[in-house]
Order: sequence, then structure tokens, then C-alpha cells
Amino acid sequence: MTRAEKLGKEPIGVLLREQAIPASVGMLVMSIYGIIDTIFVGQYVGSIAIAAITVIMPITFLIGSIGMAIGIGGSSIISRALGKSNQTKAAIVFGNQVSLILFFCSIAIIGGWFYQEPLLKLFGGKGEILPAAKEYFSLILPGIPFLAWAMMCNTVIRAEGQPKMAMITLLVPAFVNLILDPLLIVYFEMGLAGAAWATTAGYISSGLFTLWYFVSGKSTLKLQRANLGLQAPIVKEIFSLGGVTLARQGVISVLAIVLNNTLFSYGGALAISVYGIIQRVMMFANFPVIGITQGFLPIAGYNYGARNWDRVRETIRLSIKSGTVIAIGLFACILLFAPQLTRLFTNEAALIQQAAPALRMSFLATPVILVQLIGSAYFQAIGKAIPALFLTLTKQGFCLIPLLILLPPIWGLNGVWLSFPIADILAASICFFYLRKGMRKMGEEDSTVKEIKEVRTLSDV
Repeated sequence: MTRAEKLGKEPIGVLLREQAIPASVGMLVMSIYGIIDTIFVGQYVGSIAIAAITVIMPITFLIGSIGMAIGIGGSSIISRALGKSNQTKAAIVFGNQVSLILFFCSIAIIGGWFYQEPLLKLFGGKGEILPAAKEYFSLILPGIPFLAWAMMCNTVIRAEGQPKMAMITLLVPAFVNLILDPLLIVYFEMGLAGAAWATTAGYISSGLFTLWYFVSGKSTLKLQRANLGLQAPIVKEIFSLGGVTLARQGVISVLAIVLNNTLFSYGGALAISVYGIIQRVMMFANFPVIGITQGFLPIAGYNYGARNWDRVRETIRLSIKSGTVIAIGLFACILLFAPQLTRLFTNEAALIQQAAPALRMSFLATPVILVQLIGSAYFQAIGKAIPALFLTLTKQGFCLIPLLILLPPIWGLNGVWLSFPIADILAASICFFYLRKGMRKMGEEDSTVKEIKEVRTLSDV
């Protein structure tokens, strides 16, 4: 059997482990990178530094997501072109991706430099946070285009069928940052500037690594000047396919604006520092369940395409069941060890006192998150873009943002933390409804075709 054929033949449990574990490892490395960075900043610089990084992170990923959107949109075209042995079209698409990245990153750098203070204030960089945020942002801004480039190249490398090389593009910035953080922050006593330089070096190293890959002769696609001229039909197709990614990140950016400003209004800089810790713990705690979701996608998609309805249903049930068991274990650990987890990031008593209960409240609905993740991933796997986008945005866009506006005036800062589990429960309920409806419809087309054939047979008789 080919590897693809195994998706339709091997036991679902075996397939889910094979698919989920590598995805989980990649998420784990990225989460550890963010956690270690925050630990060094919190322990050796202070809570204001955590708040500054928390404000800047969504800005960084908003710009980086432009690279991801261009990458995902172009890679879809490249995969189909390579599948048809149309090397010329694939190379032209790649050249257009390169030009688009250079254009949009130039605008991002110029805009970020000239509108730095209004941008930081918009995302919650106010009061005592603003000077620290300006220091950090001015130093990482030159590295952000390299991040966008690397994120674009990562998807192109996957489209070439090189998943291990694509994984290395994620590992390179993590390892560079982990090495430089203790050196610059602790040994050279550079403080927040040291953290910024370490992050920038990580972004640049990842960008240069991917550039080396495409100029070293190891890649199928080559960088050619003749292909850099933008072609309107290709650009249109890239953004039509990558628009989902931009929409998702756009909603997350709006959420960051609402959340950070609400936190500052009800709890000042300390509240944003608390959320910075919660955010890092979420990144780490969710890596296995996100890995299961990533592993679910190819198995469900293949078997849906093959009309193996029972295997699709089994994949859904097993993914939700195994992921929920893991999520319950994570939930129990956070409830029991919230103070200890908080102390990893800071020694400040006031921050620990606020962060531990906030951490517990934010994770109250952890056991139900797999229903939400698998619900949206199912529609993505079967190629239903609109319901997939709707369900993906349900938590942040349709539930969490309104709750952050409604609850804090009633419950104060606790209203912010309780918004997270309430949004999780609402989103899981909506996703469960659509998922159950989708599972019921599964195979209806086959039944309709069968009934038509039976009617035709009777009429012939």
C-alpha cells in the first residue's frame, strides 16, 4: 500500500497516533520557545516586560500571517501544478509569492516605524507599558519580514513534499532564541533589549535558512528573476485561497485589541502581564489537542473522499474521545498546580496572587475544547470552506469578543477571565450542533443515488 492508501485501510487509532504525534512535537517546540522566552523576561526583567511582549505578539503575528496567507494560497496552486507536472506554472506562482511578500513586508515596516506609538496604544500599550513596548517593538521590527518570509516558505516547502525540512524552519528560530535568551538577558544583562535581539535573531535565522534552501539546489522550485513579475490571475487566486488565514488572524487581532484594552481598563499593566502568563500556558497546554486535530484532518479527508463513512465517523469519535481525556488531564494539572506554574514566570507576589486564580478560571472549559476543534476541522477536511471558516471564528469572533464587552462591567476583571470558558462552552455547543448535523448527512448522497437506481430498475421492469 502507498502511504495515502494506508489512510483508508489501517486502524484509525494507529493512523491517529502516526499523524498526531509529529504535529504535536512541532507545536510543543514552538510553545516551549514562547514559554522559555517569557520565563527569562519575567524572572530577569519584570512584569512590565511580560506585558510589553503580550501587547506586541498579536502585531507580530498579524504581519507574519500575511506571509502565511500568501504561502497557503500559493502552495495550493503549486501542489496542483506539480501534480500535473506543470513545473513552469509552479515556478511562476512561487515568483509571484516572493514579490508579494517583499511588497507587503515593505509596507508593514514603513507603517510600523512611522505609526509605532498609535499602533502600540491601539493594541493596549498604554501607561507604563508603552516605553517598554516601544523599546521591544523597534528592535524586532526589522526581523518581522524574515518571519513572514519563513512562514510563506514553510508552506511552499510542504507543497514540495518536504515535511521534515519544513519542520526545521520552525525549529531553527526556536533553538536560536533559546540559546540567545540566557546569553543576552542574563549574562550580558541587556534586559528587554536582549530578549528583543534574541527574537529578531531567531526570525532572521529562519528566514535565511529558507532562503538557503531555495538557492542551494535542494528545492524543486527555483528563485528566478523572470518569474517575479506579478500576474493578476495568479495574485487573485493566491488571495482567494489564503483569505481564510487572513480573516482568522484579523479576528484574532481584533480580539487582542479588545482584550488588552479591557484588561488595562480594569486591572492596569499587571492584568496584561497576567494574561501574558495565561497565554503562554495555553500555548503549552493545548499542544497535544491541537496535534490530534492536525492528525484528524488527513484521515477524515481521505476517508470522506473515498466514501468510507464508517471510518470517518470512527475518526471523529476517537479523536474527540482521546483528545477529551488528554484535555481533562491538563485541566486537572492546571487546577492543582496553578500557583507553581505562575512562579515559573515571575517572583513578584502581586502578579502570582492575581495570575493563579485567573489561570484556573480561564481553563474551566478545557474538557470541551476538542468538540470545538474537531467540529471546525471536519468541515475543513471535507472541503467545506464557508462552514469551516464560520466554526473556526466562532469562539474568538462570535463569542469571546462580545463577552469581553458585556461581562467586565458586571464582574470586573473576573469577567475577563470567565469570558474564556463561557466562550469555549458556547463555541463547543455550536460546533457540536453542526458536526452532528454533518455526520447525519454523511452518506445521504449515496442513499439518494441508490433510491434513484431502484426506481429506475422498477420502471424498467
